[in-house]
Amino acid sequence: MKKRLFLSAPHMSGNELKYIEKVFESNYIAPLGEYVNRFEESIKGYTGVSNALAVSSGTAALHLALRVLGIEKGDDVLASTFTFIGSVNAILYQGANPVFIDSDEASWNLSPKLLEAYMQRCEKKPKALILTHLYGMSADIEKIAQLCRQHNIYLIEDAAESLGATFNGRHTGTFGDFGVYSFNGNKILTTSGGGMLVTPNKAWRDKALFYATQAKEPFLHYEHTEYGYNYRMSNVLAAIGVAQMEVIEERVAKKRQIFEWYKKHLNNVGEIRFMPELPQSRGNRWLTALTFERTNYMTIVDTLETINVESRPLWKPMHLQPLFKDAKAIVDGTSEQLFAKGLCVASSTTMTEEDVRMICDTIKENLE
Repeated sequence: MKKRLFLSAPHMSGNELKYIEKVFESNYIAPLGEYVNRFEESIKGYTGVSNALAVSSGTAALHLALRVLGIEKGDDVLASTFTFIGSVNAILYQGANPVFIDSDEASWNLSPKLLEAYMQRCEKKPKALILTHLYGMSADIEKIAQLCRQHNIYLIEDAAESLGATFNGRHTGTFGDFGVYSFNGNKILTTSGGGMLVTPNKAWRDKALFYATQAKEPFLHYEHTEYGYNYRMSNVLAAIGVAQMEVIEERVAKKRQIFEWYKKHLNNVGEIRFMPELPQSRGNRWLTALTFERTNYMTIVDTLETINVESRPLWKPMHLQPLFKDAKAIVDGTSEQLFAKGLCVASSTTMTEEDVRMICDTIKENLE
């Protein structure tokens, strides 16, 4: 059987093992250490954000952001409906109520139009918005950030999938009160598991650090007036992250090249539509996402499996999930249509154009 082509396989830079060996030499293999600091500094230097906190996952980062912002039981928190559940689970951790906003056709990301319409008529003012930059592509973030400022709503950018993506030259994750990146095994960069919380507010970063380290008060003994979490990143994983950050622009360029290969080889297929990119943005094209107007995407999924190629449907909208059957949702059918028609295809940065050509040929041979 041919070697499996994954959606987004880990891709090492070459320095990961060398840095891990240095961690072991230092014996700082637990949370904290030189490489945690270096990883945070590399994210700050790359994105231009002033404060960063390396944590155990992107979900942990989202949870810390909500906790620091004072989101409590009964509060309403707006969120993209077209996303992975990790984007919104932290709302439930705080006992708050998710309110889902649909996507727009222009970006497949949260619709500023629907957001504005809801804010003008809602009876209960939301406290915050968790905005997902879907599949590494920037939402219309400047409009959304302006709406949040206008209505005094905290903005948390879920940039878990979009490290390296920009809008008008500014990195996603840096427009809001908090931004979150993920380094899970399938992301554009990986530490096997991990996340980063970024913010322009140092006091908030320090409070998040306090919560992420079991809310220990500054005494030699263990003193606690609040509860916290064990959310800091391991120094071992941070060493992997430092090495990965050395090749971030190479990875973004390769992801974008893979997308262009798909466009090139599927250009003459009228029923296929690719995820758009807003004119003033540069997405990282984490996954190449497309829709079929006639063909059942499961036909393609099943056929690709026969040649050992991974693919996956687009995210099932959160407002359609049984967990959220009673949640409020402001929808116009956009995300439901995308879910009904859409597929993510293999986009690993180790792939060649010949790999993409083979996948495209298989797709074209199995259109209905």
